Amino acid sequence: MTRTIETDLAAVIENELPYLRRYTRALTGRQDTGDRYAAATIEAILADRDLLDCGLPPKVALFRAFHAIWMSSGAPVDRPEGTRPESQAQVRLSGLTRNSREALLLHCIEGFTDDEIGRIMGNSAAEAAELVAIARREMASGLCGDILIIEDEAIIAMDLSAIVSEMGHDVTGIARTRDSAERLAAERRPELVLADIQLADNSSGIDAVNSILRDHGDLPVIFITAFPERLLTGQRPEPAFLIAKPFTEEQVRSAVSQAMFFAGTQTLHG
Repeated sequence: MTRTIETDLAAVIENELPYLRRYTRALTGRQDTGDRYAAATIEAILADRDLLDCGLPPKVALFRAFHAIWMSSGAPVDRPEGTRPESQAQVRLSGLTRNSREALLLHCIEGFTDDEIGRIMGNSAAEAAELVAIARREMASGLCGDILIIEDEAIIAMDLSAIVSEMGHDVTGIARTRDSAERLAAERRPELVLADIQLADNSSGIDAVNSILRDHGDLPVIFITAFPERLLTGQRPEPAFLIAKPFTEEQVRSAVSQAMFFAGTQTLHG
């Protein structure tokens, strides 16, 4: 019986630990610091198996155990070093309202629901949702940048341009074809790309994005398409943000805010 318990515990840790390490890195800003917290969480679970045997899904229970340790330590964040994108993003994360950073990362990176976030953090689903909303508002108000829109449908392109302009971003141009997108990106390097995948001359928005990334380096991309299955190929670019048509203004605003926030591009202006 003991052997079975040990095996089950090992399987849970093996399955879920990579996600906890990803989260702790985003939360603390450093892999070594994040790993120390993850290791401390595993040690606590080995000392008290009830931390995982609490009636919650294993991943939720593991993250709840981590948060008990995290909050008891005062939820410190290492001072970011250097100018790498993740360091710049961490600077902005550390400035968010207390506990909203955790809720935001649990939601955006790990995909937990409001109820799961509440169980992890020890509050209600409504409180968790409000923390995420606070973080999003603070994110949206803090950064503006240059956005290239790749969209062949004029009305949709105008809608997208109006939405991001109202958010305070600058639209560097609207491209209807791959060639046009590449030319506009060369004239003024964007800090984010909003791209459809099927363009006016039957060229590919995916190919256009690949070319822009190859020529201008990594930058955040949001694909807005009626054919999301075409992006589920396992090949680059892997969209962190994918919006299916028809979209809502709130979907666009949320995706753009999050993408800009986590991009950490040094040339962002606010």
